[in-house]
Amino acid sequence: MTFTHDQAGTPATAWRADPRWAALLDGTGRPADDPLAEVDRVVVLAAHPDDETLGAGGLLATAHARGLTVSVVVATLGEASHPRSPTHTPAQLAERRARESHAAVATLAPGCVPLLLGLPDGGVADHEDTVTTAVVDVVGDGRRTLVVAPWRRDGHPDHEAVGRAGAAAAVRCGADLREYAVWFWHWASPVDAPWHRFTALPLGPAAVAAKAAAVRAHRTQVESLSDRPGDEVLLGPDLLAHAAGNVEVLVREPATDPALDRVHAETDDPWGVDRRWYEQRKRDLLLALLPHRRYGAALEVGCSTGATTLALAARCDLLTALDPSPHALALARTRLDADPAGARVRLLPGAVPDDQPPGPWDLVVVSEVGYFLSPAALDGLVARVVADLAPGGVVALAHWRHPVEGWPLDGADVHAAFTGVLPVAASYRDRDVEVLVLGHDVLPDPHD
Repeated sequence: MTFTHDQAGTPATAWRADPRWAALLDGTGRPADDPLAEVDRVVVLAAHPDDETLGAGGLLATAHARGLTVSVVVATLGEASHPRSPTHTPAQLAERRARESHAAVATLAPGCVPLLLGLPDGGVADHEDTVTTAVVDVVGDGRRTLVVAPWRRDGHPDHEAVGRAGAAAAVRCGADLREYAVWFWHWASPVDAPWHRFTALPLGPAAVAAKAAAVRAHRTQVESLSDRPGDEVLLGPDLLAHAAGNVEVLVREPATDPALDRVHAETDDPWGVDRRWYEQRKRDLLLALLPHRRYGAALEVGCSTGATTLALAARCDLLTALDPSPHALALARTRLDADPAGARVRLLPGAVPDDQPPGPWDLVVVSEVGYFLSPAALDGLVARVVADLAPGGVVALAHWRHPVEGWPLDGADVHAAFTGVLPVAASYRDRDVEVLVLGHDVLPDPHD
């Protein structure tokens, strides 16, 4: 979508005259879906200083008034807002807009200091992973946390990039997600709106007043920089009317994180499982620590391209391998079809714990995948594995021991979650990898 600040857009009155706008609220004036009802913390993301105020300023003020912990992450300093300004360089604009961001956020949620990432204004899409990592670091364990990000269909490339980063972070941390529009209200019309995805948050008088004051704090946008051409007002009355009023509309979109599927789409061997000595040695260590020569029913969580899958298949009667990446499963299928042992493998699409097939399992393998789960998903995986483990069954873990950037967990976290409920039967650790075998009454089979 291409648009400019000064082109004629859909007026706010057209949106609010649509009967579906009124239908967003029920008869008591309370929201049908209060996004703040079940959370303790709110993390609001913005592409530029002022986005958080325009799209979610009332939510920020309401969350603060309810006693929730509030954080704000802003991707850029908005230095490209006036590219033809004769009075301000981009650096000067960035400095002013940073001050405005601090002032506006302090008005909405006193005590909250925004995290300003300083990424290039207009180029956030090239730094999407940086935004995701920053948000993951802020959120951590996302249970009872609401991430509020620009809508991925807002029509501005920076907004949509931050929206994608927010959605990915919500998946990785296990947080709830809502999105807000800024420019959609301007360039779109009611006929374009996915009304079934909209949720209205009523704003009390204090939140309305705080939002209005925060909008005024963004002086470089709501006032002209000077009376010279190139210094015009960017957010005029027509645009600001969309942000005014006693209701904010949020969008419910499914949180998605395509990162792991994307790496498998880009290369046939994203982790170097067929060429790196670390990967080959780790597989050999894992296989050597398994106490039995053969297993009946086994489950591999996160099979990737199937290198470990094929090695395990040689020791299993039936191995079920699960992975959420369609590209990974396709690569694994190609590998398995080329070997007779592959006939004993059942590949399934899906993510744990929601898509985890039922046991009982004589062997469960979780290798180099646990830290790609949210903390809540990891807890769910552990609970399901323990419940579905056959008598005398074992769980084999193998994970990289160094920090994992962009996700809230690392290998030590994964292993601690399992060792908290299952005893360790065998272990190996060096500088790079730790391999554990866990289970009750795990003994080598005397008949092997």
